[in-house]
Amino acid sequence: MLTATKTLSGLMGLCVGDALGVPVEFTSRAERIKSPVTKMLGYGTWNQPPGTWSDDSSLTFCLAQSLCRGYSLDVIANSFWRWYKTAYWTPRGEIFGIGKSTYAVIMCLNQGVPPSEAGGTSEMSNGNGSLMRILPMAYCHKSLTFSELISRVHDVSAITHAHARSQMACGIYISIAVALLEGFDPQEAYFQGLKNIQKIYSIPHFVSETPHFARVFSGEIAQLPVAEINSEGYVIDTLEASLWCLLNSSSYAEAVLKAVNLGGHTDTTAAVTGGLAGIYYGVEGIPQQWMNQIARKQDIINLARRFAAAVYC
Repeated sequence: MLTATKTLSGLMGLCVGDALGVPVEFTSRAERIKSPVTKMLGYGTWNQPPGTWSDDSSLTFCLAQSLCRGYSLDVIANSFWRWYKTAYWTPRGEIFGIGKSTYAVIMCLNQGVPPSEAGGTSEMSNGNGSLMRILPMAYCHKSLTFSELISRVHDVSAITHAHARSQMACGIYISIAVALLEGFDPQEAYFQGLKNIQKIYSIPHFVSETPHFARVFSGEIAQLPVAEINSEGYVIDTLEASLWCLLNSSSYAEAVLKAVNLGGHTDTTAAVTGGLAGIYYGVEGIPQQWMNQIARKQDIINLARRFAAAVYC
């Protein structure tokens, strides 16, 4: 049985990582080396109070809320529009830092474009905007076959990011998240996740994209020196960085602080890292002081309870 503690671990893990990164988003790695983040800060890049999360968490919560009603791309897409139009699932009633690709798709959805046709398909449409919000799909793994789950992950990614590369990044991430939910430790989950997904990505539609994931599929992403880990907005950079941070840490706090202190897209790297680290270390492994500063903490807890009770996607 899926428990609220398990869903909260992932959702809160992602959100806390996101909030840690928001004040220093777009700062350089050199700046972070000189002045590393060690606690929940405020203001900075977006002039927001401590504990404020970004669109990464907002759209994750929109997805989780939508899945409480079953699986429907229309419902999910409508929740994204509602977020943009009415500040639904925002921390403080306002939107900041929306990605260009996500904004463009939301405008298309508003004009009546079906969600299955809205996402960008060009090679330039491979930002991290679908990876940052895909985590709730992992919690559907008990009610679907693995191939069905990954097919739905691809479709949910494609609402905003429909290129095969973005879909694959989401699929790999969810495959590893599922292994963590099944009780594997991070290193084992990494290997098991790769093993489970590789058969799906051996078909022609995806096989031409596999060279882009060579470092991930090598099984040795953790052995790369930090200088070779990129932390900008490209989806593969975010996937690699999140795995590197998770595999080179021994606690939730260490994992997300590593992610933030890589610089660049600090909120998204830490959110994607934090979702995995939250699942593994549990909500009890997330520093209480950080959680207490999170905007709408009780609303997130309540969402986790509803999600745990309703997941049957």
